[in-house]
Amino acid sequence: QVQLVESGGGLVQAGGSLRLSCAASGRTFSSNGMGWFRQAPGKERDFVAAISWSGRTTHYADSVKGRFTISRDNAKNTVSLQMNSLKPEDTAVYYCAAGIYGWVSVLSREYDYWGQGTQVTVSS
Repeated sequence: QVQLVESGGGLVQAGGSLRLSCAASGRTFSSNGMGWFRQAPGKERDFVAAISWSGRTTHYADSVKGRFTISRDNAKNTVSLQMNSLKPEDTAVYYCAAGIYGWVSVLSREYDYWGQGTQVTVSS
């Protein structure tokens, strides 16, 4: 059974940092692009960051560029999201996803495996 399990969410003050991790099991995703999305209450799920299969290419939403960094470790089948300078508007459930293709994608329809999500709450 393929699973993506996120961890590292929590409550943090504005300006603080969190590091989210996503551990994959059941198959290797070393040939797949990986991504992070987030969904705030009452809003649609939005793209946050993506990384190509090799890790050489990354892409970020404008709202997090310069503050968030996505990385991966193919040997460990994990992907991480380092979040710095957090703002209250970053509050959301964050989801890890495995892409259908090897390149980066901002489209949720190009991801076929999803984690259950981890809550990130940033207080002002």
